[in-house]
Amino acid sequence: MLGLSTGGVWAAGSDKPEKEEIKIGFIPLTDCASVVMASVLGFDKKYGVKFVLSKEASWAGVRDKLSNGDLDAAHVLYGLLYGVQMGIGGQKKDMAVLMGLNNNGQAITLSKKVADKGGVDGASLAKLMRSDPREYTFAQTFPTGTHAMWLYYWLAANGINPLKDAKVITVPPPQMVANMRVGNMDGFCVGEPWNHRAIMDGVGITATTTQEIWKDHPEKVLGSTLEFAKKYPNTCRAMMAAILEAGKWIDSSLANKNKMAEVIADKSYVNTSKDAIDQRIMGRYQNGLGKTWDDPNHMKFYNDGAVNFPYLSDGMWFMTQHRRWGLLKDDPDYLAVATSVNQIDLFKDAATMTKTPVPKSPLRTSKMMDGSVWDGKNPKAFAASFKIKA
Repeated sequence: MLGLSTGGVWAAGSDKPEKEEIKIGFIPLTDCASVVMASVLGFDKKYGVKFVLSKEASWAGVRDKLSNGDLDAAHVLYGLLYGVQMGIGGQKKDMAVLMGLNNNGQAITLSKKVADKGGVDGASLAKLMRSDPREYTFAQTFPTGTHAMWLYYWLAANGINPLKDAKVITVPPPQMVANMRVGNMDGFCVGEPWNHRAIMDGVGITATTTQEIWKDHPEKVLGSTLEFAKKYPNTCRAMMAAILEAGKWIDSSLANKNKMAEVIADKSYVNTSKDAIDQRIMGRYQNGLGKTWDDPNHMKFYNDGAVNFPYLSDGMWFMTQHRRWGLLKDDPDYLAVATSVNQIDLFKDAATMTKTPVPKSPLRTSKMMDGSVWDGKNPKAFAASFKIKA
């Protein structure tokens, strides 16, 4: 570790990054911030690499470019990597979750039209769908991704079967608000700033935040193919260390969050106004119906390293939901798959380099909005335990 921790003075070249220029894809979302800021603030250079950032148009595009080697790594949906790993969200390929990029900070938006008829949260939406039956359409961002799973979980927890009672479509994040404006959907689940943007533009309201579905849930990860992680371990460590430092920098003060919002609002990144980003990044929420609140569980990028550790239980959770909704036809060996995808040893090296605390166990216990407890210990039983499923 000597070379990396001394800021690029390599110990006999042994831990020098094998590949010094890394092409990293991202989607225009607030949670690409630690990847962008690592480059903008020069943390990449500190660790002897150079990030070449590539703005992508859709998650399917990110998946394809990662798989075929056009991108070395990406800001990517947790569930997307597992979908590719299992061959259910694209052509099967061994993938690697290098680290978590953020917890929390997504939301479910309902259209103004639905809100005007009384559908403003899960319970009232379910009531409206029963009293005013028609085809209700909801959008997520990728079929095996995080937003699809939050949307399905929330609908089902409110008695709505997402596969039978609604139509679910896939729309890239930056196109959500425009599609809602023209009436293409009744609701969507997406990352920020697009939920807040829908309120600013008068087309939607926030029905729930994803941290209300699962407090401190995993969200975007830094992902690559397994082949890349195995071939370029020093490069991966350097990249992860730079992003850990950027996440720590963002979380360390309101001034830094403000600066980050200013940087990523630029057209080369998220391409929106700073005021669409800066409120929710500070935990200041409004629902578009006059309610405002301060949320302590807003988007976090570091949180003393709790955000970034690639817990095996987090990876397994996505597989339990893929199984629940019939995307996986059989129960996989949950633990074995998660152990091969989540690069815990590589992460621990990067954590050592940045003095990032590492949890004692690769499993964590979480309580979901419906009262179910997920601890990663019996994934097969958890996947089968839901009343509403495929």
